[in-house]
Amino acid sequence: MRVHLFGHPVPRSMVMLAMIEAAAVFYALIVAHLVRFHLNPYAVDYDEGAMWARGMLFTGATFFCTMAFGLYSGRQRARTVGIFFRVLASVCAAVAITAVGLYLIPHLWIGRSVLGIAGSLVVVILLVLRLGFLRLVGDSPFKRRVLVYGAGRRAAPIVHLRRRADRRGFVVVGFVRPAGEELAVPKERLVEQDATLIDLCRRHEIDEVVVAMDERRQSFPIRDLLDCRVAGIDVTDMVGFLERETGRVRIDVLNPSWLIFGQGFKRGSIRLQSARAFDVLAALTLLILSCPAMLITALAIKLEDGWRAPLFYHQERVGFAGRVFKLLKFRSMRVDAEATGQAQWAKVNDSRVTRVGAVIRKLRIDELPQILNVLKGEMGLVGPRPERPQFVQQLTEKIPYYVERLSVKPGITGWAQLCYPYGASERDALEKLQYDLYYIKNGNLLFDIAILVQTAEVVLMGKGAR
Repeated sequence: MRVHLFGHPVPRSMVMLAMIEAAAVFYALIVAHLVRFHLNPYAVDYDEGAMWARGMLFTGATFFCTMAFGLYSGRQRARTVGIFFRVLASVCAAVAITAVGLYLIPHLWIGRSVLGIAGSLVVVILLVLRLGFLRLVGDSPFKRRVLVYGAGRRAAPIVHLRRRADRRGFVVVGFVRPAGEELAVPKERLVEQDATLIDLCRRHEIDEVVVAMDERRQSFPIRDLLDCRVAGIDVTDMVGFLERETGRVRIDVLNPSWLIFGQGFKRGSIRLQSARAFDVLAALTLLILSCPAMLITALAIKLEDGWRAPLFYHQERVGFAGRVFKLLKFRSMRVDAEATGQAQWAKVNDSRVTRVGAVIRKLRIDELPQILNVLKGEMGLVGPRPERPQFVQQLTEKIPYYVERLSVKPGITGWAQLCYPYGASERDALEKLQYDLYYIKNGNLLFDIAILVQTAEVVLMGKGAR
């Protein structure tokens, strides 16, 4: 069984970890209160109100912040340093939220020293729990046991999942080959079907059956799959399984009916209005905070290329519903980068990039002027990266479903930018589209916050664009 939170599936192991951490955070506040007042014979406890209410507030704030910082994501790929910074940032935010909450509810007030001690304890506890969890979760007992019903072309992508993050939550017990289906997976991975499907699942302790048949119009095992479902075994379509585990929509196994009848793609007025309000508030905050960096960048560009050289780069991009707008960036390439007038893909280590441009591209400072595009409503903070009209026309003709990227506002950062390295080719566009479709299908405000937090981590840890 899998739990869904804000429309996103959460692995059982993460639910278990969240419960342990919630209990630890709750008791950390109680321990901090004891340390501050009851172990010090000279301390006077002026605090009032029930400790359980304070503990619930602190626990709820910590849970929300750790979730917003991506610490409960099944696709968490940060190592020890990255986890430490996320834990530290989330606990600091939780302490601040708790302090505001206790101030607004005076009878629950608690000393700042108690919150400080509790915050320090929680940082240590969460870090130890998470590092221990990462070791344990790699073992098979903590992974879902998956049986794939199908051994042909549609089942093959599961065999070729190479990234550790894509295989973190499950282990494939084997593949069941339907009668007459062409074999496309290693023969040694097959499970002999010498019993009914439900009996196979019970024998191998299967948690989930993934349906990956090449041909469903004949001999589709409706009765067998229904028996599994009624017995509490999850039954999942191949496309949905890969979407959940890899964080992208695999176009090579996608069919239009899955997009039409599947969940997601919510575009209600509340979602749109809350997204716009969040974009405006966050953009204004970012504009104020980034003013010093933008002033230094402007000065550096002028010093390198001369005072008459243009500071900004205006370029036509395609936005929501195919509308063309002028994207604003700090100029990071030579003035004559496209002297021929022909649109060109940017390249890794592009020779047209200036010395200042290389630095601001690495730190993504060149993207900051797009805050003005966000305030004008042409872009959001989070979304698919907008492409040039020439490339959109070219890619729409060659890549299926590419036009679906235009169903949401483009963004300064996005899920594809976090999950896929810098690339500038049709193949890269195809790969990024699969992540963009995942975002379009599953996007919500919490997901946007998580992407922004991870983007900040990418920049601060020096993992920016090349």
